[in-house]
Amino acid sequence: MRIAAVDLGASSGRVIVADVTDAAITFSEVARFTNEPVRVRGTLQWDILSLYRGMLAGLAAAGPLDSVGIDSWAVDYGLLDADGVLLGNPVHYRDSRTDGVSARFDGYCVYSASGIAVQPFNTVFQLAAARGSAQLSCARSLLLIPDLLSYWLTGSLGTEVTNASTTGLLAAGGTSWDPFLLELAGVSPSLFAPLRAPGSSGGVVSPSVGVAAGTPVTVVASHDTASAVAGVPGAGNFAYISCGTWSLVGVELSAPVLTEESYAAGFTNEIGVDGTVRYLRNVMGLWLLQECMREWSEPLSSLLAGAAAAPAGRSVVDATDPVFLPPGDMPARIAAACAASGQPVPATPVEMTRCILDSLALAYRRAVEDAQRLAGVSVDVVHMVGGGAQNELLCQLTADACGRPVLAGPVEAGALGNVLVQARALGAVGPDLAAMRALVRETQPIVRYEPRA
Repeated sequence: MRIAAVDLGASSGRVIVADVTDAAITFSEVARFTNEPVRVRGTLQWDILSLYRGMLAGLAAAGPLDSVGIDSWAVDYGLLDADGVLLGNPVHYRDSRTDGVSARFDGYCVYSASGIAVQPFNTVFQLAAARGSAQLSCARSLLLIPDLLSYWLTGSLGTEVTNASTTGLLAAGGTSWDPFLLELAGVSPSLFAPLRAPGSSGGVVSPSVGVAAGTPVTVVASHDTASAVAGVPGAGNFAYISCGTWSLVGVELSAPVLTEESYAAGFTNEIGVDGTVRYLRNVMGLWLLQECMREWSEPLSSLLAGAAAAPAGRSVVDATDPVFLPPGDMPARIAAACAASGQPVPATPVEMTRCILDSLALAYRRAVEDAQRLAGVSVDVVHMVGGGAQNELLCQLTADACGRPVLAGPVEAGALGNVLVQARALGAVGPDLAAMRALVRETQPIVRYEPRA
């Protein structure tokens, strides 16, 4: 079975081809392309046509395929007119247009209806910010990023449910749009294409696309975190950290937690594969370090080597603070946060790197402990997947902070989850999440970090 996963991240996109049997998964990256947002007249936008071009080049390089699936980041969307034509580039979730919008609404009312943590970039607040605009007034369809790219491939309109759950517009539990939330955003339910579950058909690639004509497109868990959690090699009682530009830290549940305490703690209830609930907290993640490195010339390897030898816990910041959300001048913002809290200000890139990694590990500990308390579950081990699983120092600091073993890997959990949902739909792997995760455990490298005293 030859399957392509189109995996779009905040800074790059990839097309990965996997050969899947019931005993093995082998990967090859056939294309990688940059994802560089563009600021136009003060608005930060995604260059969606560049992403589409990169995806097509990857599919052309992949050769014959049994299936294609697309995942990406959440919340952002494209608007189509009555002819199905895109009305401008999708706006980036880090754009300032939503500043202050969420404060206009009763946060707990929004949370209790949707189960989604109130974040300024949620789709519900993006739409509220766009209310009355000519573009939104002309729109006849709204498609989230993976659904938009799938539509351009196939001509089939649909809204994948794991990504839809992140919008703050879906009723808690994830089976229908919530009328109260739609009214809050100022949009009609007719704006949304039918909901589709991971594993369902997304159509076939149209001949007009020019590559891969006739290839089936399978609906995957199109929110990249949902795919990453599906690719966690967990069994039993585990927490997960999907660690990349963002870090998503939580546990897997069968039902949402909608208490006021959960709302106040910043937890969200996103839908996962097979109707599971991803009960998690957003942490800024390696965005903090990535933005700092834009200002520095040191390579990551020397920063990490120096940070490993630096004093522990000398300075820490709150890695969930929205002050760190926008791009630009991250070292100055971290320094200001340290100074404001009376801590030593990191004076060198190495000290700043240690501050970031200590801060992330402590934020992970708080999220794991709070998730257990609020959801009434217990955790024996923490799985770290995604690019951060390659950061040995961060993995060890996380094990130390959480007081539990950290199992690091797979790095390609998002692509794995994407591929596994496709493979299951094609009958190539077992019927449930447990079987999918067992295959990950049996075929992917995982490194264990024991907590130090």
